[in-house]
Amino acid sequence: MTPMIIYQKPACSTCRAVVQLVKAGGHPFTAVNYYEQPLSKTRLKELLKKGGLNAKDVLRTKDDRYKTLGLATADKSDDELIDLMIQHPDLLQRPLVEKGDTVILARPPETVNRLLNS
Repeated sequence: MTPMIIYQKPACSTCRAVVQLVKAGGHPFTAVNYYEQPLSKTRLKELLKKGGLNAKDVLRTKDDRYKTLGLATADKSDDELIDLMIQHPDLLQRPLVEKGDTVILARPPETVNRLLNS
């Protein structure tokens, strides 16, 4: 069974729900708190590529930082948005779940079942 890596913020209810679903499914996993172990730009780009995602797909538009940085009206490239997510981790949607060559944004939490069943 390929282990999963859950990139999360432990205080996030969605992240906690995903961890519980993975535990209940009996799958091995590692939880990475990306606030304590920040993602590098290279790593975040790898995760997005594996998931077929772009930076806007994982940008938290409801976060206060999103508003204060004026990102709703800003025309930023993926690279610029990734830099901002690295600098301000609250801008990154969570949790990202990696299993082998696949990455998903597990929102809603039940989305992780796709990886549990593969």
